[in-house]
Amino acid sequence: MSSRRLITVSERSKLDPFIVATGDASPRDQRDLMERPFFSLAKARRTAPILYEAAGVRVEVYAVPEHGMATIWDADVLIWAASQIVEAENLGFKTSRFLRFTPYQLLTAIGRQTGARDYKLLKGALARLQSTVIRTTIRGGEHWRRHQFSWINEWEECTTRDGRVEGMEFVLPDWFYRGVIDRSLVLAIDPAYFRLTGGIERWLYRVARKHAGRQPKGWLFEIAHLHEKSGSLVRVSDFALQIRRIAARQPLPGYRLRIEWQGRRELLRILPAHLSTVPVDGAVETLGTSHANGIGTPHAVLSGLRTHEPQLTLWPETAIPGLNLESNSESNSCSWPARSADNGGTAAQISEPSARQPSLPFGRKPGGKR
Repeated sequence: MSSRRLITVSERSKLDPFIVATGDASPRDQRDLMERPFFSLAKARRTAPILYEAAGVRVEVYAVPEHGMATIWDADVLIWAASQIVEAENLGFKTSRFLRFTPYQLLTAIGRQTGARDYKLLKGALARLQSTVIRTTIRGGEHWRRHQFSWINEWEECTTRDGRVEGMEFVLPDWFYRGVIDRSLVLAIDPAYFRLTGGIERWLYRVARKHAGRQPKGWLFEIAHLHEKSGSLVRVSDFALQIRRIAARQPLPGYRLRIEWQGRRELLRILPAHLSTVPVDGAVETLGTSHANGIGTPHAVLSGLRTHEPQLTLWPETAIPGLNLESNSESNSCSWPARSADNGGTAAQISEPSARQPSLPFGRKPGGKR
């Protein structure tokens, strides 16, 4: 990991903020994240890297011991962010990869509680998303083969003098943002996804949504290939046992699972059943304006805000640590007066805060269509 990206000045100074306001929207997921092993599936801290290659595509994921690898539960933050961006673009608003929001909005949208412990867990998730480093050849250009980034480039919280977190900001990597703006790379997912509690079953739902979709005959996977595709550290035999148990419970919203055998080969067939999502088709009209050289509620809290000019950051533009790998677990803070408010390889189709919602702490209201 010799090639590291240095950030000497906050990226937010070069980006117009996309302020997230309350609204309803279906959750969306990014296709590349759904079909390849980008996240740890275990709640225990993982530092062993993920090294995956299939069909000419390579994915490498690295973690630091202090925080561990970003988990599939942490990925809910990215699903939420993708939902904000897609819905805002649909409504004709400009977007940015610099998001400004209240933790209450994010937590309630992904079905979490809003107690002090949940805000602390959110900050832990942001720290893992920032400190996890990804190298991949997915969507590489003609002369660019490998892209390296973290799921969040930087983040910051703003608190009142009594310690209440009232606002947050984070900056998404350009690789993820472009993968969301390109509508062909986004799929709507069932809101019941957030109620799935197991790491493997969460991952399996994303695989099902991506590969099986609404095909009447579904999709057939060899268990050994699924194990490789998951990036899981458990043995193949233990992984197969967990898949059988999941198939017995049938927890995946919109899909049925069936174990099949071909000789000694154990297979999993994923079949669609009573899907409640709708397809996301067609490209987003424009790329927007990035301006830079446990669980379950039925809707994501969505944006109705545009980017603003000039820059409205209320936090001082301080530099974050020189290496993007170094993530301050408490991030940076300021004090305010207290206020109320893959389709790869062998994958084959064989045939601290108050429970009420605080007001937005950013001083300006949504508005302004393109």
